[in-house]
Amino acid sequence: MNVTQYLQGQPCWVELASHDWFSAKGFYQNLFQWHADDMPMPEGHYTMLQIDGDDIGAMYQMPKEMASQPTHWELYFAVDNVDETVKAIKHAGGEIIAGPHEVGDSGRMAVCHDPEGARFSIWQAIEHIGIKRTFEPNTLCWVEYMCRNAAVSKSFYCQVLGFDTETVDMSEMGIGDYVQWMVAKQAVGGMMEMTEEFGDMPSHWMLYFSVDDCDAIAAKADELGGKICVPPTDIPDVGRFAVIDDPQGGTFSIIKLAATDC
Repeated sequence: MNVTQYLQGQPCWVELASHDWFSAKGFYQNLFQWHADDMPMPEGHYTMLQIDGDDIGAMYQMPKEMASQPTHWELYFAVDNVDETVKAIKHAGGEIIAGPHEVGDSGRMAVCHDPEGARFSIWQAIEHIGIKRTFEPNTLCWVEYMCRNAAVSKSFYCQVLGFDTETVDMSEMGIGDYVQWMVAKQAVGGMMEMTEEFGDMPSHWMLYFSVDDCDAIAAKADELGGKICVPPTDIPDVGRFAVIDDPQGGTFSIIKLAATDC
């Protein structure tokens, strides 16, 4: 499905920040059949990832000043006004680590940390709305926040992005309460509180890409040099998912949905 507009709070863009841009490009092109449109940059490479000419994300070679950071996927949320959202983030206990600034004629952005230190970005579109396809294979379909204090995190994101929430009982999966982030009565993501089983893993946002066959894509990722962190697993009435590290350690999830929507 083509996307022409994003509402405040909807996930609207994803970027892979990689230490090995060239190898990462080959991995994801082979895994998801994405087309790569390389754009020259003075400090390295920036590649638009596309399906039939429609942007569905991007990747770039991390510059030297980011050398201490691991390869990672970055998540952007649409906002009506970046500067007002920045004020709200600071007021709610978050931190601005870059911006706000314009990205040419494409839009205005800022990179942020929430109170638990999880990184996310905000995007005010001008000429580039973000991801142009959804609800189809090999596109972003869900984002999930893994946190240490669900009450604090729920308050923060509802304040700064305007989320409504719904709570789902997932005790049969050993999770307990699972919070869904709602925008215009549509679930756009979720949140769960990490248990002791997660060890010292920091709070983070996880991206889910929709696939036609979870087992086949997980096996392909393994063949391409990725690491299967969570093997294909069924979630009743939701779908079958797996968690994967790409060869540089960038973590993402795939899911074969049981229904047509996320």
